[in-house]
Amino acid sequence: MIYPERFSNLADYAFPRLRALLDVHEPGGEPLALTIGEPQHAFPSWVGDVLADNIAGFAKYPPNDGEPDLLAAISAWIDRRYGVVVGPDRIMALNGTREGLYNAAMALCPETKNGKRPVILTPNPFYQVYMIASISVGAETVFVPATADNGFLPDYASMPADVLDRTAIAYICSPSNPQGAVASRDYWRELIALAEKHDFRIFADECYSEIYRDEAPVGALEVAAEMGADPERITIFHSLSKRSNLPGLRSGFVAGGTESIRLIRQLRAYSGAPLPLPIQRVSTRVWSDEEHVIENRALYNAKYKMAEEVLRNLPGYHTPEGGFFLWLPVEDGEAAALKLWRETGVRVLPGGYLSRDVNDKNPGKGFIRVAMVAPMEEMRRGLTLIRECLYD
Repeated sequence: MIYPERFSNLADYAFPRLRALLDVHEPGGEPLALTIGEPQHAFPSWVGDVLADNIAGFAKYPPNDGEPDLLAAISAWIDRRYGVVVGPDRIMALNGTREGLYNAAMALCPETKNGKRPVILTPNPFYQVYMIASISVGAETVFVPATADNGFLPDYASMPADVLDRTAIAYICSPSNPQGAVASRDYWRELIALAEKHDFRIFADECYSEIYRDEAPVGALEVAAEMGADPERITIFHSLSKRSNLPGLRSGFVAGGTESIRLIRQLRAYSGAPLPLPIQRVSTRVWSDEEHVIENRALYNAKYKMAEEVLRNLPGYHTPEGGFFLWLPVEDGEAAALKLWRETGVRVLPGGYLSRDVNDKNPGKGFIRVAMVAPMEEMRRGLTLIRECLYD
């Protein structure tokens, strides 16, 4: 049998790698998983009632793009959140943002750019679907470091002109995973101007946008509208997973220009799977409610205040502007994660598992990612053990 070579050099995904590293060792204490970004706060209490009221919808094929009521609810949310009017024809419901981040590249990346192999720019560290989407469309993946030196956001303008002229898509996550950096209005302006100069698309992964410390992060569509940029230039991705503590609902949306969304919808019609009707009905209600989002954000912010008390004297520690991770500096992330597990039972993710070596440098190697998702007292115990085991 012959198999494709395009995926032949993929390393194991981050979590199988972590299990291979840790599970051959006994934990040094009561196990506490702070690895995966799976929210553990309560989702709205009425979700089950809405689902039960619409259970008969599982007997029907759902609409490909999303029910009119769901698209209208998402459109209204974008208007409330960003002050931008995006009609339902510019939105498609998603089975979570990962589906959309992958399939948007499949639908929108050209086979060539200026007569050459296209480039897809991705931050480094990065959400791993960016890379696999790039490989799938035959593009050259260019990893751009997102480190403390550039505020943990990639400096795409630093790329050589010949790379930018071949660039078809640039992925950007704000607030970023794993570092929690938030793109400012100026950052978005400069990136959009760069995209217009070199004629590439921006895929803005904003799934952590509603979890922030002080001010709500500015959005890519918001800035693009202020600049009068081509609506086809920006495609945004949002989810109910983090905003509403519903990762298992697998519900989100993609929004962009009319033609971009038409092409993404067309691909979905041939190869994708729309959200079941009961999930769409729940999603409509959830996008229309902000009270639970405010409560959720307050819970995370209380955890970060606690983290400042426990970790504030650590060299290099800072409270991220958004998201629900800590990106803690260590000498070697893999060694630190193994030591922590063997001595305390706390599981964290080595930063190097979220990034790629470029010129023999891995920008995530000297970090661990800690998910701030456990209940408050469990988080306090875990962070105290991290400090005592790795830093004291």
